[in-house]
Amino acid sequence: MNLQQIIERLDLNLLTDPRDFDMIHPEGGYTSDLLSCVMAGAKSKYIWVTLQAHMNIVAVAALLDVAAIIITENAQPDAATIAKANEQGVILLSTPMTNFEVDGKLWEMGIRNN
Repeated sequence: MNLQQIIERLDLNLLTDPRDFDMIHPEGGYTSDLLSCVMAGAKSKYIWVTLQAHMNIVAVAALLDVAAIIITENAQPDAATIAKANEQGVILLSTPMTNFEVDGKLWEMGIRNN
């Protein structure tokens, strides 16, 4: 499954610049709002699901080379965070759903931790 399919099925809002999402194939997922847990548990090419929307999520995502960040519960990053994400090549997506809802839908789509 590619990121474009995930964006469409979950009706996610793109916050950063468009890319060729058909070419991005997430290899798993991780959910946490604690950055230290994400750094220890998430892997490269994973989708990260979080309620956090501040600048530090971009640094962690870039460090880990995640496929994308899905920000839940309509939390919105500020313009500086979005600009930094674009600069670092980090994809930010948003949704009104909770972490739990997003996780369940990703699981149903076959996104697992490998």
